[in-house]
Amino acid sequence: MTRKPLHLNAFLMSTGHHEASWRLPESNPHATTDVRHYQELARIAERGKLDSVFFADSPQLWGDIGRRPSGSLEPTVVLTAIAAVTTHIGLIATASTTYNEPYNLARRFASVDHVSGGRAGWNIVTTAGIEAARNFNLDRLPAHRSRYERAAEFVEVSQKLWDSWDDDAALGDKAGGVWGDNDRVRPIDHTGPHFRVAGPLNVPRSPQGHPVLVQAGSSEDGRDFAARYAEAVFTAQQTLADAQSFYADVKLRAARLGRDPESVKILPGIVPVIGDTEAEAAELDAELDRLIVPEYARDQLAKTLRVDPADLPLDAELPAGLPSEDEIEGAKSRYTLIVELARRERLTVRQLIGRLGGGRGHRTFTGTPVQVADAIEEWYDAGAADGFNIMPAVLPSGLTAFVDKVVPILRERGLFRHDYEGTTLRDHYGLARPVNRYADPVAA
Repeated sequence: MTRKPLHLNAFLMSTGHHEASWRLPESNPHATTDVRHYQELARIAERGKLDSVFFADSPQLWGDIGRRPSGSLEPTVVLTAIAAVTTHIGLIATASTTYNEPYNLARRFASVDHVSGGRAGWNIVTTAGIEAARNFNLDRLPAHRSRYERAAEFVEVSQKLWDSWDDDAALGDKAGGVWGDNDRVRPIDHTGPHFRVAGPLNVPRSPQGHPVLVQAGSSEDGRDFAARYAEAVFTAQQTLADAQSFYADVKLRAARLGRDPESVKILPGIVPVIGDTEAEAAELDAELDRLIVPEYARDQLAKTLRVDPADLPLDAELPAGLPSEDEIEGAKSRYTLIVELARRERLTVRQLIGRLGGGRGHRTFTGTPVQVADAIEEWYDAGAADGFNIMPAVLPSGLTAFVDKVVPILRERGLFRHDYEGTTLRDHYGLARPVNRYADPVAA
């Protein structure tokens, strides 16, 4: 039986996803602002024929700068630099619908799609956290439901703007002296609860028509949003059963909206710590955990849980009486995942910090290349994932180990491509190019 293609993205974060990765001898503690670092990582990922590289982002200074490398370059700027040194790998960046405007963001991603020859993707987030709100003239975080309502209209406006040019609007007719056909470019005249946008966009329709739409929320509102708009869903799941449940739920919601469930790729994160032997992998994992500064990590955990750090003794389990999910306005799904992990496994705060240090709630896995491949194959075959967001604990060595040692095993098992079969991110994901909503159906 021929298997569906497995999808693999490389989620890149400074020196790696483990918060102590920057303290290893191999690491460059200033890599977070070194574009050459990200260019090299993208080349490694492209050598492995991975679908894309992906960058998270938030319009705030994230975390405590005493704890790990902080601050980050604006990701779409980084993508243009990566586009210049790669040819096939997809380029996905996070951008918030809460703290941007549709016209600027639609233009930015259309531009990246042009610059890269059709490799752009937009990870749509609504942005949790009061710190970001305070950077944009707000005294409090907009309500969770309100953020998703704004996001839905934001995406609708962006899609209209991307369609405001026909594919053949730019004629380039030198002999006739006509560069473009005005009748093939039109305003969108959008008026809604959150936005009034006249259009048209000032960028011609891009190679993919629309950049690939990605989403990364797992709350009820997030699942509904993913089912309606997302073409790939980045999610955090700790157990096979939870991953299977999420996978089936989002696919069902998409089907109920009239979408082909296969057009929605579910890609949970996995943080592989890879060694040639089990002992080598375990030693690297233990070394990283030894380098965690528990006081910093506890402060971050307390902020996530909305409690005072003093209420989290390192060698005690989480206290009773934590806020319920209904009381949380930001990052609802991640809050629930962390609390359920701690309760289910009866972890002390110190143990929980260790588990979160590698992937902030994403599944971590320590083992040999064969064991990592086994873990990926198990979830894939069990209907829990269409692929994975690979989140190396340490960069660049963790990505190199995955590409050079795990990917060949997945190929031997018939799970992963030997070469790219197309040039765009839509090609890699097996997604159709969107039809222009304004195009003449007869002409189309």
